[in-house]
Amino acid sequence: MTAVTVTADKARFLRLALVADAVVTGGNGLVYLAFAGPVADLLGPDTGLLRGIGAFLLVYGVAVGLLATRRDLGQAGPRTVIALNAVWTLGSLAAVVTGALGLTTVGAIWAIAQAVTVAAFAELQIMGLRKARVS
Repeated sequence: MTAVTVTADKARFLRLALVADAVVTGGNGLVYLAFAGPVADLLGPDTGLLRGIGAFLLVYGVAVGLLATRRDLGQAGPRTVIALNAVWTLGSLAAVVTGALGLTTVGAIWAIAQAVTVAAFAELQIMGLRKARVS
């Protein structure tokens, strides 16, 4: 396997995809934390679970945002974000299919919308990583 580095100019698209992910994810986390009660009533899961998810999303969003600011993105960080986004996508769909979280109809629609959004971020990040590669 050959070593691959990511240069600053060629990484612009990847950085933008990471920043967009960070902003949306962090914002979602803040909403879950600040409005856990009303969001729980709308989506179905209990407030404690939503607060836990909100805290995770906020921390994850900050971490992805910090990654986007690194001078050398490398491969490991973006690939980890892509993998975690894939896990989130599958987990969201599994929550709808299994009914494990007690989602309301609105909650199921929200979970599917999140899965599609997160999958789109992962795809944009994959595209950005490919554009940023130089031998």
